[in-house]
Amino acid sequence: MQQLINKVKELIKNKEVDVVIGWGRGSLPFSATPIFVETEEDAGKLIFDESCRNNLTTYLTKDKRRISKEYKKIGIVVKGCDSRSVVLYAVENQIKRENVILIGVPCNGVIEKKKISQLVEGKEILDFQIDGDKIIIKGRNFEQTHSIQEVLCDSCLTCQYPDAPEHDYFIGTPRKEVNVPEAYKAVDEFGNKSAEERWAYIQEEYSKCIRCYACRNVCPSCYCNECFVDQNDPQWIGKTPEVTDSIIFHLIRNLHIAGRCVDCGACVSACPVDLDLRIMSKKVEKEIKDRFDYTAGTDINEKPAMASYCENEKQDFIMG
Repeated sequence: MQQLINKVKELIKNKEVDVVIGWGRGSLPFSATPIFVETEEDAGKLIFDESCRNNLTTYLTKDKRRISKEYKKIGIVVKGCDSRSVVLYAVENQIKRENVILIGVPCNGVIEKKKISQLVEGKEILDFQIDGDKIIIKGRNFEQTHSIQEVLCDSCLTCQYPDAPEHDYFIGTPRKEVNVPEAYKAVDEFGNKSAEERWAYIQEEYSKCIRCYACRNVCPSCYCNECFVDQNDPQWIGKTPEVTDSIIFHLIRNLHIAGRCVDCGACVSACPVDLDLRIMSKKVEKEIKDRFDYTAGTDINEKPAMASYCENEKQDFIMG
């Protein structure tokens, strides 16, 4: 952590950046909060640990007008998935890569608070400590020790790129690319179900959706000025949480982020009703990888799969 603080102080002192977006200590355990560091003194507030959940790159698009007006040169601390989002923004011409300084950090995974809450049966947590591959959870009149694997976000358990693929500076020891043999196990199990079983699962799962749009709002790949669900002319789907409209919303969103989702898992963490949002996004991710040999955000010089065309592409999906 001290290396990170020192590097940010150096960047600010040398006026290489106007601001650095990173994580600071939150008011509650497991809740690191985004902070904007503009002075060397403020750099001391930076942290990086398993509680740093947010994908900070959303500030570069969703808050684009204010950010670009206030700061010309922006530094940002990035995990692997965050860095991939910046690559996405660069290839889709949402940012100028030279205006963003990426400070990469090696990520061991981030904690899913929902899993912690289940383990402690909703008890109030006052503190936690990471000890190797164990996590010690402390609360009022109790202390529990669990494997860190039990509480990591599902997206972290199948992450192949824990380091920032694109960075200007890297803090710490890189973990390098991780081989995950069963990255698409859940997708394969879903695909092995009959069509009737898959449809029944989709209906049951999405019937829980309350259409709060938290998944869309935290998604780094959803940055349209006006989302299709907010349009009235034409109106694509109804405004009430009818299950058919909810299914349409989620399926269309999956198609919109095809070849663009970096599997940061922010949507899962934000969902208040615990929808299984990754099953469809991972399904689409696998299709893109199999058909186009493309993984979003890993190569800044490669065009997105859905923005390029090759004559020898598989076209077996075309109905004839």
